[in-house]
Amino acid sequence: MKAARIHRFGPPDVILVEELPRPLPATGEVLVRIAATGVGPWDAIIREGQSKVSPSPPLTLGSDLSGIVEAVGPDVTRLAIGDEVYGVTNNLFVGANAEFAVASAGMVALKPRRLTSLEAASIPVVAVTAWQMLFEYARPEPGHTLVVLGAAGNVGAYAVQFAANAGFHVIAVVGPKDVEYARTLGANEVVDHRATDFAEAVRSVDVVLDMVGGDSRERAVGVLKPGGILVTVVSNAFVPARADIRSAFFYAEVTTARLDVLSGLFDGGKVIPQVGSVLPLSDVRTAHEMLAGAPHQRGKIVLEVAA
Repeated sequence: MKAARIHRFGPPDVILVEELPRPLPATGEVLVRIAATGVGPWDAIIREGQSKVSPSPPLTLGSDLSGIVEAVGPDVTRLAIGDEVYGVTNNLFVGANAEFAVASAGMVALKPRRLTSLEAASIPVVAVTAWQMLFEYARPEPGHTLVVLGAAGNVGAYAVQFAANAGFHVIAVVGPKDVEYARTLGANEVVDHRATDFAEAVRSVDVVLDMVGGDSRERAVGVLKPGGILVTVVSNAFVPARADIRSAFFYAEVTTARLDVLSGLFDGGKVIPQVGSVLPLSDVRTAHEMLAGAPHQRGKIVLEVAA
């Protein structure tokens, strides 16, 4: 089988598409024939050797996947050969950018029926991250107002959709090219951060969801009301300058249960997947160059492995 591998840490040109033996699922695992697999910022972090969880090279890149169950390991009863699934490979976030991948059975779920394989592969990490930010860490109450920093990004777009669907008042902070896009996601108000200082335009909100970090996150502290919360996924090196607010940082945990909840939203048409540039597996280097800033379409970068 073909797989996107690295034998040393470094820039995108360290990635090689190589032939490997097809892996076998162990206890609690399934072997998935990959239809599509996502490429995200964490893949670049792993490639560069900056991840605290991934193994040392040689390794196969990638975590997000969709495809068909080819084989099941011992103790797997919920899934069967032939099932269409989506999810991630494992807690190390590696192994999915290949024609076949072994995945933990507890980190995949049946693919939403109305979605294509490309759409399904774009979802797991970013959508689960947004879900956890909103409902497991921020936990807004009815009538609350939220600010989403980086609302046009992959995580931010889901955060806006989830919050809007739940009936919260959503203020999206985006760049000038994404103002209309943020409105289509369901934002009640949109702030163009190039034209307006959101920290001056917004006041007394209950929740800030941060996908940006840096100075924007620091200034967002000032828009929270006492008792409010800022949830960030950018870095844990953050201490709010105010003692009367809360903050949280976490790493996404993709599970079957969370994916099943998301599947219901996608199959119900309440949430729209955000697929960006689509490339063949052989162009995985180009995908990583897009992560570094090369031109690409808005949305999650996805590698198409099998039609």
